[in-house]
Amino acid sequence: MFDFEKARARVSEVTNPTHLIYSEVFSEGCNNNVYIKPENLQKTESFKLRGAYNKLSKLDKEAAAKGIITASAGNHAQGVAFSAKKLGMKAVICMPEHTPMIKVDGTLKYGAEVVLHGASFDECKEHALKLAEEKGYTFIPPFDDLDVIEGQGTIGLEIVDELKYVDYVIVPVGGGGLISGVAKCIKQISPLIKVIGVEPYSARSMKESIKRGEIVTLEGVDTIADGTAVARVGDLNYEICKDVVDDWITVTDEEILMAFIKLIEKHKLIAEPSGILPLAALDKLNFFNKNVVCLVSGGNIDMSFISQLINKGLYEIGQIARIDVEIANIPGKLNELLTLITSTKANIISIEHDGFKEASRFKNINVELTLETNGRDHVKKIREAIERKGYILH
Repeated sequence: MFDFEKARARVSEVTNPTHLIYSEVFSEGCNNNVYIKPENLQKTESFKLRGAYNKLSKLDKEAAAKGIITASAGNHAQGVAFSAKKLGMKAVICMPEHTPMIKVDGTLKYGAEVVLHGASFDECKEHALKLAEEKGYTFIPPFDDLDVIEGQGTIGLEIVDELKYVDYVIVPVGGGGLISGVAKCIKQISPLIKVIGVEPYSARSMKESIKRGEIVTLEGVDTIADGTAVARVGDLNYEICKDVVDDWITVTDEEILMAFIKLIEKHKLIAEPSGILPLAALDKLNFFNKNVVCLVSGGNIDMSFISQLINKGLYEIGQIARIDVEIANIPGKLNELLTLITSTKANIISIEHDGFKEASRFKNINVELTLETNGRDHVKKIREAIERKGYILH
C-alpha cells in the first residue's frame, strides 16, 4: 500500500534536510536521550509539504491540468500552494473568512488563488468541495488520504537512517495523517521501535477513538495548539493508528507552554504549540535511558502570538509574577513595600497604585506589582516576606 522509499525520492526534490538535534536539557529532564527532529525548519515551515508534494506528484496529467483545490487555514495550505507552484499546477486554497492575513499572505506568496469563505473550517471545506465539483479540480485532503500519509511517512525513513538505535518516536497528533505515516513507515523498518502519539487533552480525538474502538467526534476542542485542535480524526488514519501506534499521551496547555519556553531558551528554536506536543509529553514517559526522537512538526506562528505565549510561559515558570498587595493609604507605606520587594532581589517591572481604588479594608489601597523573578520558589519567598510584614495579599 505504501512505498516510502519512492515517496522519499519524490519529496526530496523540495524538502530541506532536517537533521536530528540532540537535546541535553530535554534529556536531563526525563532521564532519556532526547533528539529533536526539527520539521519547523522545513520549507513552508512544516512537515505538511511532504504529504502535499507527494500527493500532487502522483496526480495524472488530466487532473494536474485541471488544477487542484484544498481547504485549510494553516500549514497544509502553504504546503499545497508551494507544491502546486513547483509542479506548474493551478491551485485554489479555501480559507475561513476570519483567517489572519499573515496566513493568507503566506499562501498567496506561492502563487495560489485564495478564496475566503465561511465562518468555520467545515463551511470552508464544504465550499471547496463544491468548487471542486463545479470546476473539475482535484481536492487535496489535509490528512485523510493515502498519498498524503505516504509523504508524511518519509520522516520515519530519515529518523532511522540518521540514528542507528531508535527506541521511541514521539509524534504530534491532529487529524492523524502525520502519525499514521510515520508509524507505518517505522514499523515496516523495525517493529521493535515504539511510536507514541501526543494530543492536547481537550482535543484527544484519536486517543478517545482508540479507547472506544470506533471513531468519535468530540463535542468541542479548546487548546492553544490550534493545528491539532481536531474534533474528528481521519478514517484512514484511525484504521492505521489502531494497529501500529503503541501508546497515547495527552498534555495540557500549561505543559505545552513550559516546553515552548524551554525550546526557545535552550535551543533558540521557535515552533508552533502543535509542533511541540512531543516535548511537552516527555515528563510523562514511564521509561528511562532510551533513545527518544521527538518530532517537532511545524513553526508557522506569527510574532504577536509568540509574544503572548512567551509572556504566559514566563508567568507559568515563575520568571514574571504579578502580586496584588493591600497597604494603608498613608504617606511612606508604598515606599516601605517597595523597599521590601527590593530586598528580595526581585526586579520591579511595573507598579499600579491607585489611591481611589477600593480595598477590602477602609482607608487601605491596592498596589499591583509586576515583578521579574527567578522561578516559582523565588515567587513563593517574596509572597512569604510580604505576609510576614503584615501586608494583605490578594
